[in-house]
Amino acid sequence: MTIPFAQSERSTIGIEWELALVDADSGDLRQVAQTVLDAVAPAGGGEHQHIRQELLLNTVEIVSGVCHTVREAGADLDRAIDEIRAVTDPLRVELMCAGTHPFAAWDHQKVTDKQRYATLIDRTQWWGRQMLIYGVHVHVGIEDRDKVLPISRAMLTYYGHLQALSASSPFWGGKETGYASNRALMFQQLPTAGLPFQFEKWSQLEGYVDDMMHTGVIDVFDEIRWDLRPSPKFGTLEVRVCDGIPSMAELLSISALTHCLVEHFSSELDAGRELPTVPPWFAQENKWRSARYGMDAILILDKYAEEELVTTHLHRVLDMLEPVAERLKCTDELAGIHDIISGGASYQRQRKVAAMHGGELDAVVGSLVQEMRAGHPLLNVV
Repeated sequence: MTIPFAQSERSTIGIEWELALVDADSGDLRQVAQTVLDAVAPAGGGEHQHIRQELLLNTVEIVSGVCHTVREAGADLDRAIDEIRAVTDPLRVELMCAGTHPFAAWDHQKVTDKQRYATLIDRTQWWGRQMLIYGVHVHVGIEDRDKVLPISRAMLTYYGHLQALSASSPFWGGKETGYASNRALMFQQLPTAGLPFQFEKWSQLEGYVDDMMHTGVIDVFDEIRWDLRPSPKFGTLEVRVCDGIPSMAELLSISALTHCLVEHFSSELDAGRELPTVPPWFAQENKWRSARYGMDAILILDKYAEEELVTTHLHRVLDMLEPVAERLKCTDELAGIHDIISGGASYQRQRKVAAMHGGELDAVVGSLVQEMRAGHPLLNVV
């Protein structure tokens, strides 16, 4: 099998943001995605450029265009949110984002009436029906196919950093899970989801896809749901690590970090330098540590098993990336990572709100709704 990789301008960026539709009064999920999609559909028919369908009827996905800066991508997303709110506000429906809804019942949710979703649920059964989760995907353009897999392997060394910063799913089905990101460990239960194989050659990826299609595991490439995957049709590396992110400010900061890391590794390849890697067993452990402990995770930094607290290491990473951020015109957005470190990640804020309200999780939903409206966190917990 031959998998062509589309031409893409280097370090362009696109962001996909999955949003929950919640009742303004109860905080529970509302199954009104089709109402939204019908209302915003172009007059001539077809799909809205920036507002998309998702697996469940309680969800819409907004997507940016192909952009040169995270700020430009954020402007696309803001406009999409304004269009959605013109439909949802009269319905008393709010927008919310987190890795999971704190108390909604997974078995009460309706699946979008599309064949590909029906096929997914039929195959994955109990686990598929439980996918009441929300994430953020960041696409970064890579101009040379030979760079894609080395950069993907290098990005695994920062997997734990991205997951800790975005961790926003401490509650599931009304219960405290003890995890900063329960979503991360739930999603990997699906076939072809989870950490990617660390292929060194494009031909190995082609062989894998050929095997998966020949044996009926997948029908199309996009059914590979790795946390980091090439996107051949867009010519990008798609970083799918992050939990749903509650506010625009945090979204742009974490997207800027992703953007800068990919560009940094691309520059390192241009300079003929070897990119960092970690063995699969360390990558797997880092995923678990960051899902369990979030910003308190001690991560394994390299193949030599050096370890450091994620927040301590992040300060050094941000210093290293300052020149890259200047090139990509995202200095202010990248600096927002310091705010997440100093003020707390979403899972920490959610736990604080729950504690302040005697464990009532509708208050947590209310705080997430307010953060989405405000565009930034409203509570400092560190």
